[in-house]
Amino acid sequence: MTYNWQRHPAYQAAYSGPNSLHANAETMYTFSVDAFLGFRPWQDGEVYLTPEVFQGMPFSGNLIGLGGFTNGEITRAAGPNPTLYRQKLFLRQTWNNGGGTEHVESDLNQMAGWHDKNRFVLTVGNFSTLDVFDPNAYAKDPRTQFMNWGNMTYAAYDYAADARGFGWGFAGEWYRDDWVLRYGRMTGPETPNGLPLDYAIGSHYGDQLEVEHAHTLYGRPGAVRVLGWRDRANLASFSDALAWLNTHPGSYTGPDALNAVRTGVKTKYGLGVNIEQEISDSAGFFMRAMKADGRTETYAFTEADGSFSSGLLIKGDQWGRHQDNVGLSLMRNTISADRRRFLEAGGISFFIGDGRLNYRPEDIFEGFYSWSLARDYWLTADYQRIQNPAYNADRGPIDVYALRLHVEF
Repeated sequence: MTYNWQRHPAYQAAYSGPNSLHANAETMYTFSVDAFLGFRPWQDGEVYLTPEVFQGMPFSGNLIGLGGFTNGEITRAAGPNPTLYRQKLFLRQTWNNGGGTEHVESDLNQMAGWHDKNRFVLTVGNFSTLDVFDPNAYAKDPRTQFMNWGNMTYAAYDYAADARGFGWGFAGEWYRDDWVLRYGRMTGPETPNGLPLDYAIGSHYGDQLEVEHAHTLYGRPGAVRVLGWRDRANLASFSDALAWLNTHPGSYTGPDALNAVRTGVKTKYGLGVNIEQEISDSAGFFMRAMKADGRTETYAFTEADGSFSSGLLIKGDQWGRHQDNVGLSLMRNTISADRRRFLEAGGISFFIGDGRLNYRPEDIFEGFYSWSLARDYWLTADYQRIQNPAYNADRGPIDVYALRLHVEF
């Protein structure tokens, strides 16, 4: 169970548009209850089911006005009334191939047991791309670690999924000594950022390929991952949308230009690097950097074509609080020249659009303290400062304060 409450005070804004985060003081919240169920139907086979009850309301009544949104759970917000739905249903099959054995602890979507260090793992069904790709020990789970989207994965990673962040597909993982090779294909939405899925996975999809290498640096474990991805879907290009705006002058309150030119299949792609490194018994460093081509509209994640995040996660061992954690992070999100010109001309996209744009990179600081109240109970205080929200130097900065309660049974 996770409850996340956030507030931002009023902030300075020279002007606002249809997709601007409201400049007056606001609060938002998310509340989720998940049941992680699994069983082994046969040797080395695992089936997982995750039903979820979710409710929540974003700032400004809609998910708008930022590149790096402040709550990683908000994608599943369904309004003020609790909504029950099936989040995941998938099969995981492991083929062991020697190299010694290692023990796996029980965790979310993972049953305790033993497997070979060298193995092939196939995941098939309804799950999230992020369940398999882009792992990082220090910045991944917005229920227990950092809250900002730019710390749960690359902000520029436009991975295929429905509006809640899930889809249908498959992923294969080949583990060999210190190396891991991953490949997967997932369904995306029927229309960009929508909830209904497009099941034509042979023609519209998101592919990802990731290579990971584990290493030891000065006696401390770490890992480097390189991830490439490609989406193929019915998408609008920003150059076409800008041309449409120039021939249809007016004031728009929605993504009219993008809707008008979304007439054919296009491909978008990106490449990123993910590093994690233990630096002491109680501290770890992480870094992610990604660049996407930025020619087409956002398919399923957020409005960023380049992203960088880096930080530290520190355990409370040094002050006698082993289960406590402190996190500190800096993030920078950027957009492509094509997206920038579209927004400068008054274009409105799915998440952002101030009616004009004085472009600057969106810079974010996040810091949190997670306090272990009792076994499996954590209370977290979080602070985020967002400079140039939605890449606009004429708005902000924004201060966001948050409290999060997380309980596991």
